[in-house]
Amino acid sequence: MKRNTLRPFPAVTLVLDESGDYRRVNSVHQVAELLLEHWPVENGEEYVAAVRVCLEAMLGAAAPEAARDALIKAAREAGIAVMQ
Repeated sequence: MKRNTLRPFPAVTLVLDESGDYRRVNSVHQVAELLLEHWPVENGEEYVAAVRVCLEAMLGAAAPEAARDALIKAAREAGIAVMQ
């Protein structure tokens, strides 16, 4: 199975902390990097679901937009502001 981590989707911007540090995300690869390397919490149902959907999107078993939607849900769960 061929991996496609660069599959694009409409960009979403997340404000990661009070200092205004933000990250603009517009690909499955960027979702994976954000969730696995920069996410402030590593628990929560939506976080786990986002990691799973991201992996599925990387493997071509889910649409890139599904990874985007899961990221937004995980951000809301973690109290991270989302600008679409």
